[in-house]
Amino acid sequence: MIKPIELVIFDCDGVLVDSERIAVRVQVALGAELGWPLTEDEVVDRFIGRSHAAIREQVAARLGQETAAIWSERFEQLHREAVDTDLAAVDGLPEALDAITLPTCVASSGSHDKMRHTLGRTGLFDRFAGRIYSATDVAHGKPAPDLFLHAARQMGVDPAACVVIEDSQPGVRAARAAGMRAFGYVGGLTPAERLEGPDTTVFDDMRRLPTLISEQ
Repeated sequence: MIKPIELVIFDCDGVLVDSERIAVRVQVALGAELGWPLTEDEVVDRFIGRSHAAIREQVAARLGQETAAIWSERFEQLHREAVDTDLAAVDGLPEALDAITLPTCVASSGSHDKMRHTLGRTGLFDRFAGRIYSATDVAHGKPAPDLFLHAARQMGVDPAACVVIEDSQPGVRAARAAGMRAFGYVGGLTPAERLEGPDTTVFDDMRRLPTLISEQ
């Protein structure tokens, strides 16, 4: 028997804040600068939805630890500058949050510092303060289930009663591995076919989310 939903777990980048386009743009520029030319599609496939540590491991394997350290430092700087200039909440997200009456939290591959910055810049931080969880809190980031299971434990909710809102393939895979239902948001950069799968509803308008959740 399917349990009623008791908790809505939001990813951050690309779901709450429209930051994935910024991140992809910065990663492409860094690749060209540091010796790993990447297309936007390659960045989405390799990096989107993964933790800072996992991305750094990929860069190190390709270019060495020293270049990976430079890449990480430059990304933090350039991403922060671009966020200060260009970042906005995902279209329709504030209206969706206003209509959702269930408990909510955030579980993101980004660091706590990064989320304080991005959620703060978009006026969303106070909506989730005290209920924000990062891949830095657990041993393994997405697509492992650790982060979502950690969020459920902290919120005191059975994983089977949780639904995850994600926009990346590692994210929906992590939700499934955690035994949670997933909503795959395709209003960003990831194609719908990368999000489709068991226990996953794909949607393209954040304003529809409250209704979709109520139908579970």
